[in-house]
Amino acid sequence: MAIFDTENEDYWIPLADIMTGLMLIFLLVAVSYMIKVHQEEAALREKYLQGNVAIMNNLVTTNSLYKDLYNEFAADLPLWQATLESEDLTIRFNAPGVLFDTGTATLKPEFIQILDDFFPRYLDILQDSRYVNQIAEIRIDGYTSSIWGNGVDKDEAYFLNMQLSQQRTMSVLHYLYYLSTDPATRQYLQEHFTANGLSSSHLIINEDGSENFLKSQRVEFKILLKGQSS
Repeated sequence: MAIFDTENEDYWIPLADIMTGLMLIFLLVAVSYMIKVHQEEAALREKYLQGNVAIMNNLVTTNSLYKDLYNEFAADLPLWQATLESEDLTIRFNAPGVLFDTGTATLKPEFIQILDDFFPRYLDILQDSRYVNQIAEIRIDGYTSSIWGNGVDKDEAYFLNMQLSQQRTMSVLHYLYYLSTDPATRQYLQEHFTANGLSSSHLIINEDGSENFLKSQRVEFKILLKGQSS
């Protein structure tokens, strides 16, 4: 009987050691998992906090930029038939008859006079030390109405207007680029300004739901801050 008991004890002791080892492995895995979860939660919290800080910084910068733009241009905007949007810092030139002749991308003399007055002052604000490191891009966006001319269907008109709107914004950027002979200014324009033709993709709609053909034809200057999307 004693021999049987000894053999039984010899059998169970290694099994207990195995169970203990498995428990330790399980504990180590559980602890590792908890540490990983904690690290991921900490990273998410940090990302969330950084995102909120970036959002708040952008709001502060947007408000400050709007005030500077408004103070600088408020008296001129009605004369230029232009508007300033507080939400996205867009300066919108709304008078197609002043900007270009119908169907062309050549700047009209009236628009050249406006740009000569507007752009140096606009650039001074953009390059202010408070904003120079906050601005990612300045978009020159060109828009048209949805129509083209007799005998042109809606689909073809869209692409013809796309080409025209792109040519017009390129004309604006080309003129502004050579407005200054300062290499640093030209470098700034290369790094920050883009010319975008958007055809009739963002029409201006009247209250009755119809297209406002005149207001849809416009040129906009839009400031994008770092971390913002277009």
